[in-house]
Amino acid sequence: MKIRTGDLVKVISGNSKGSQGKVLEVLIAENRAIVEGVNMVKKHAKPSAANPNGGIIEKEAPIHISNLAYIDPKSGKPTRIGRKVTEVNGKKKIVRIAKKSGEVID
Repeated sequence: MKIRTGDLVKVISGNSKGSQGKVLEVLIAENRAIVEGVNMVKKHAKPSAANPNGGIIEKEAPIHISNLAYIDPKSGKPTRIGRKVTEVNGKKKIVRIAKKSGEVID
């Protein structure tokens, strides 16, 4: 999975197209991610200990990974993510890089 929790992403298709947000959670088995403030849905909740009044709650719904693009830290534009093997202190390490600027993400 190229998108990880904490990444800043932009929605490139769907109802929330054009909006940006931070990835809160990645659901690997479903190829989906929950992005802060994106793909909001209304959920009817019964009264409970956590929510004594119940009512209608707005929360983020998962969005498919293919509809998200990583925001390049250098230019601020959407970019694809690649992987590169680098050598640090004699040890090989795989790092993520932004395709547009070539900057290391991790």
